[in-house]
Amino acid sequence: MNRLLDSIKQTVRAQMRIIALFLNKTSGGKITPNMITVTGLVAHFGIAYLIAQQSFIWAGLFLIIFGLFDALDGALARVQGLTNKKGMLLDSVTDRVKEVALYTGIAYAFISMGNAYFAVWAVIACGISVIVSYINAWGEVVIKENKTKDHATNKSFRAGFMTFEVRMLTLIIGLLTGYLEVSVVFIAVFALLTAIERFRLITQKL
Repeated sequence: MNRLLDSIKQTVRAQMRIIALFLNKTSGGKITPNMITVTGLVAHFGIAYLIAQQSFIWAGLFLIIFGLFDALDGALARVQGLTNKKGMLLDSVTDRVKEVALYTGIAYAFISMGNAYFAVWAVIACGISVIVSYINAWGEVVIKENKTKDHATNKSFRAGFMTFEVRMLTLIIGLLTGYLEVSVVFIAVFALLTAIERFRLITQKL
């Protein structure tokens, strides 16, 4: 599964590079990676609203489109030679805000549908998803402070099945197929397993 996902990522990145080259050329470099990142963030608030209004199909379609902005901003940064820590920080923070917004919309939709039980699962999925990313970020800091030789191979901290991209893909599938409840529970369970796996890897390195 991880190999398949890596293959898909490589394909998406290749396509996003083509789009990034086009945007950079047509705008004369006036469109920056941060603009793409912020635009994607704002769009996700609109998607969260659509979910809250139970317009699941439209929300799923827009999530596909604006979800690609996560790859486009990085591709544009590399094209313009603007890759830096500030951009990475903005990208990481906005990803977390997106998840909070989406799960808020999902929880609201479930409550509106009289399904408070799954609204609780949406809160759990949101919380664990943030923890997964938090463990990764904090692990890198701790390893760096301890000057571990393996600090350069921190990609191992991103182990586990339920990465950000997979979480978003699972939500999209749930929105488009009408099985949003199943998707939310699936994310909550497997995100927890991913968090445990990442925590184990970090403690082993320490």
